[in-house]
Amino acid sequence: MTVDLLLGLQWGDEGKGKIVDVLTSKYDIIARFQGGPNAGHTLEFDGIKHVLRTIPSGIFHKNSVNIIGNGVVMDPVVFQKEIEGLEKFNIDIQSRLLISRKAHLILPTHRLLDAASEASKGKAKIGSTLKGIGPTYMDKTGRNGLRVGDIELDNFEELYRHLADKHQAMIDFYNVDLQYDLAELEAEFFAAVKELKKLTFIDSEEYLNKAMKEGKTILAEGAQGSLLDIDFGTYPFVTSSNTTAAGACTGLGIAPNRVKDVFGIFKAYTTRVGSGPFPTELFDEDGATMARVGNEFGSVTGRARRCGWLDLVALKYAVQVNGVTALYMMKGDVLSGFDTLKVCTAYKYKGQEINHLPYNIEPENVEPIFVEKKGWAADLTGMTTYEQLPAELKEYIEFIEKELEVPIKVVSVGPDRTQTIMK
Repeated sequence: MTVDLLLGLQWGDEGKGKIVDVLTSKYDIIARFQGGPNAGHTLEFDGIKHVLRTIPSGIFHKNSVNIIGNGVVMDPVVFQKEIEGLEKFNIDIQSRLLISRKAHLILPTHRLLDAASEASKGKAKIGSTLKGIGPTYMDKTGRNGLRVGDIELDNFEELYRHLADKHQAMIDFYNVDLQYDLAELEAEFFAAVKELKKLTFIDSEEYLNKAMKEGKTILAEGAQGSLLDIDFGTYPFVTSSNTTAAGACTGLGIAPNRVKDVFGIFKAYTTRVGSGPFPTELFDEDGATMARVGNEFGSVTGRARRCGWLDLVALKYAVQVNGVTALYMMKGDVLSGFDTLKVCTAYKYKGQEINHLPYNIEPENVEPIFVEKKGWAADLTGMTTYEQLPAELKEYIEFIEKELEVPIKVVSVGPDRTQTIMK
């Protein structure tokens, strides 16, 4: 069998959690391939809203196995709180959640390093979530990191102390006013590690390749968005992992020729959290309306999201880099009520019109070129078929499909899993 991928095509927050939840019934295995507790995948069903950070979004389905892959970084403390948050759902975590031994651990000192580094940058801050993600991936590539499998070793505490002491020296080097009680943080960490050891650790690449041979269906779930990819995103305002399709191969141990469909999730408009360039960002009432109606606040950080018109230049780039085979459009309902919609179809870059995403999209280099589309006033949230959608929305969808040369298969008209229209 092959593997399907599901990932975000913008700067994150596209609605991946909901779509994984919707699709899960079609798959035997849901596998997270990168990122860490900086992710916030929001699922709504039966009037309940739940945010997952590290655990794959298929955990609420009885027949799916959920895997945290080797490309993920895990904070045992945050993870334990996430597990506790699931207790009310009576989920059999032992049988439905498996963890790769090769996934890296976020230490308390990683979080402190993150905070110290960000504080030292002053106005040049990159907008880190301060979850310790960056420093953990730095230790991974620097070959210093600790992994889930190390928890099973007799000398784990010795390995921890060696790395934590190294981090302590680095924190002191930043020379910033950082108040913390490391002994208290470490007590919490080791208590969470003790709980983590009760779960099932696997050699995930062997498990997944064996599953494929047995004909199991697998959906690989990404976190963040393609424009935050460490290689292909708006560097340096990016995350520390590969959020694109290639990251699924390295983050799960799956060969590229085993990937079949790539489902790309995008909002009907554009949002961004934190720092970094955003060509179509709005600073007027339209932007404020999008934020209010779309409830645009980070599910993990609570930070307000910046809002703007749909950027097809950036979206086309993400489709190309990922090899997207089908598009899922989220939050079409948020645009209801706008008389006119704008869509960016090109950039004016250093005086010339271009149709691709250039090396630098800072405001001094890039000016978006818009086309206008007629809006719609209908309330979409109760609609259940594509035929019910307003003609103007259908025209908007067809325009995007033509520009991107990829079909839109799903239109989301609300946060609940039932508010999902298959096209």
